Amino acid sequence: MPDNIIIDAERMKYPHTGLYHFCLHLGKTLLQQQPANAATPAFYVPPGAVNLFGTNTPYRLQHSLHKFWLPFANQYAIWHSTFQGTNYFPAGSKAKIVLTVHDLNFLHEGKSPAKEQKYLKAVQRKIDRADAVVAISQFTKKELETHIQLKQKEVHVIYNGCNINTEVVAEKPATVPHTPFIFTIGTIAAKKNFHVLPRMLVNNQLSLVIAGINQSPEYRQKILDEAAQYGVGDRVFLPGAVTESEKYWYLQNCAAFTLPSLAEGFGLPIIEAMHFGKPLLLSTYTSVPEIGGDLASYFHSYEAADMSALALHTIEAHAANAEQHAQQLFERSQLFQWKNAADQYWQLYQQLLNKK
Repeated sequence: MPDNIIIDAERMKYPHTGLYHFCLHLGKTLLQQQPANAATPAFYVPPGAVNLFGTNTPYRLQHSLHKFWLPFANQYAIWHSTFQGTNYFPAGSKAKIVLTVHDLNFLHEGKSPAKEQKYLKAVQRKIDRADAVVAISQFTKKELETHIQLKQKEVHVIYNGCNINTEVVAEKPATVPHTPFIFTIGTIAAKKNFHVLPRMLVNNQLSLVIAGINQSPEYRQKILDEAAQYGVGDRVFLPGAVTESEKYWYLQNCAAFTLPSLAEGFGLPIIEAMHFGKPLLLSTYTSVPEIGGDLASYFHSYEAADMSALALHTIEAHAANAEQHAQQLFERSQLFQWKNAADQYWQLYQQLLNKK
């Protein structure tokens, strides 16, 4: 029986997304943490991602026909499926499957009951076939326990790591507000709840930068309409997708970071902001409080007066004790490390390889 492993990094065909960075950072760290007696894992990637894990690493190229048949899957002892919604899943292969479940966000996006059931059944089929199931947060694990028939199958929780690379040099972006600003980043989509954020700017001089891929032009317009309604349109900026260097500049220079999401499986930008010691303004939904912990401020009301007051209080309280609070935030960010995640995944791989 083969003892080699393949990591599904097909989602890397979508740069500037959480799944892209999950695959990139986990993959690189798995190689760094590779046990001495283990075979080098292969990576299933789109053509544009070849060599991102090194020139001596084995690759398999993604092809759309693989949705129907993955002819090489039997050549591997373990197939690590890194996304519960993947269309590239070797259900009929002999390989043992590790399935990472990021979220069941479709349950929190206002979809019809019929669609929710459709998506749940798809996840259920993958769970049934998987030999090991990983959730990226305790919240996601609880969601699986509530909505999926696990049939006594254990769900392992392996947290993501902090994506910050200290070797990256921050670069000032083209879009820079003229007043102190609150920053957020993520796909421009309704589940991110970004349209409520302009309300924070009422009765103050703060600005807002919302960076990220424009998945929904309609939702982007809703954000701008909300800003105009509250008379703060000249202080709301949507620069689109930004580079890592530009993101680091925004994180280094913002007055606070915010994530008002309705649905998150983890919330990687939260720990990136923590790394830079930035005060946090977060929603109370899904996994967000689990990652933010007791160092963050939370929106309990989305009325403009309440949001504005919370933003000002959070920024002022941080400024009054900036050095100590920033250090506490940085230390919390260090609880989430890709090294720890890679070590836990290698332990899981070894357990499956040792099972006959």
